[in-house]
Amino acid sequence: MKKITYLLLALLIISCTEKQPDLIVKGHIKDLKKGIIYLKKTNDTVLVTVDSLVINGNSQFELHSNLESPEIFFLYLDKNSSEKDRITFFADKGITEINTTLKNFVYDAKIKGSTQQKTLEEYRAIISRINNRNLDLIKEHLEARKNNDTVKIKAIEKESDNALKRKYLHTVNFALNNKDSEVAPYLALTEIYNARINFLDTINNSLTPKVKNSKYGKKLQSFIDDIKATEK
Repeated sequence: MKKITYLLLALLIISCTEKQPDLIVKGHIKDLKKGIIYLKKTNDTVLVTVDSLVINGNSQFELHSNLESPEIFFLYLDKNSSEKDRITFFADKGITEINTTLKNFVYDAKIKGSTQQKTLEEYRAIISRINNRNLDLIKEHLEARKNNDTVKIKAIEKESDNALKRKYLHTVNFALNNKDSEVAPYLALTEIYNARINFLDTINNSLTPKVKNSKYGKKLQSFIDDIKATEK
C-alpha cells in the first residue's frame, strides 16, 4: 500500500513539474472529418509551422507553442485539396479558443483569447468601412478607364488619395489610443509601414516600456532606424 502511495505521489510531482506550453490553441471545426491543422507564425519574415495535428474523425483540436511576447499566429486548415484557409489571430500566453466551421473556415471563426485579439478586432471593424470603399473605387476606376472617362478617373483618384489619408490617420489615432497594447506597433508595421516617418515616430515614441520591449515594439524601432539611416 505504501509503495502505491509513493508511486502516486511521484507521478503527481512529475506532472506538476512538467513545463506547460506558453500558448495553447484549442477549439472545434464543425463538420471537419479529415484534414491537417497547422499552427504557424512568422520568424524573420519566414512563415514557420510550430505545431500541427492530423484530424481523423474528431474535429476537436489542441495545438501548442512557446511565446516570448504577444504576437500574430495563423491557424491553417489543409483539407487534402488545393484549397488552403488560414485564420489570423493575436495570441498571448494562456489559452486561445477558436471555433469555426469547415464550410466557412475563416469567416465563421469565433476567437476567444487575448486582450490583444479584442483590440485587433476593434481596429478591423473601424477600418473595414474604408477598405470596402477602396474596393469599390478600384472597380469604378477600371470602368472609367474602360470608358475612357478622364473626368471620372481624376475624381476617383482624388477620392482614393483621400481614403488612403483617412486610413493612415485612423490607424495612427488608434495606435496612439492603444499605446499600451502590442497591437499598436503591429499596425504601424503592417498597415502604414509606407507612411511618412513622422507618423511612425509618433506611434513609436508613445509606446509604453513593456510594448517597446515586445517583438513588434523592437521591430518597429529597428524599422524606423533603418529608414532614418537611408535618409542620411
